[in-house]
Amino acid sequence: MTNTKDNKVEEVKESEEISKAFAAVAGVRKEVDKLSERVVALEVAVNSGTKVTDEEFVVPAELLMRELLKLDGIGAEGEARLQRKAEVRRIQKYHETLDKLNTINSNPFSDKHKAVSVTTNWETFDS
Repeated sequence: MTNTKDNKVEEVKESEEISKAFAAVAGVRKEVDKLSERVVALEVAVNSGTKVTDEEFVVPAELLMRELLKLDGIGAEGEARLQRKAEVRRIQKYHETLDKLNTINSNPFSDKHKAVSVTTNWETFDS
């Protein structure tokens, strides 16, 4: 009887940890959604030829990195881990977009269709 009770307690703890991981990833996703709107607005501005200050690229890039650090601190297993990984990739994609837009923006004489794209090779860690 004690063994069954211990198993149930362990299952409840595990379920609570998974729920916390899902909630944490969802919180990060919500913040990244807000930041994605800024990235899209910058993309529209740069592609229309509007000159944008460097700060307008730096701030969202830093905020994305903070969200990436939050994800790094989330211990997750199973489906929660897959969601965390997907969110990491999403943040990396937005960061690369900001880098590309900043490159286009900083060289007003370049033809934006011939601009060089700089991408980051992200090192991934399985946890």
